[in-house]
Amino acid sequence: MVLIRVQAVTPLEGFLVDVTFTDGTRRVVDLEPYLHGPIFEPIRGDATLFRSAFIDNGTIAWPNGADIDPDVLYHGLAPAWREAAPAPTRA
Repeated sequence: MVLIRVQAVTPLEGFLVDVTFTDGTRRVVDLEPYLHGPIFEPIRGDATLFRSAFIDNGTIAWPNGADIDPDVLYHGLAPAWREAAPAPTRA
């Protein structure tokens, strides 16, 4: 299986980025739904930090250590924080 990774990223307006993947696919992705949780708060609140996105080992990353799984972006998967936790089982 060939892993698809991010080859290039260009920040656009708001939380939009133009992403090119290693298979040549290119699309505009809204990262807003993925920028939740403590590590992403500085990125959400600072446009300059958001625009400092770079590619690190095929992943969109930021200088504060935040990154986004390229599989999630490529396949349009729901952000991890939106996935419901399983209901506790009773013994």
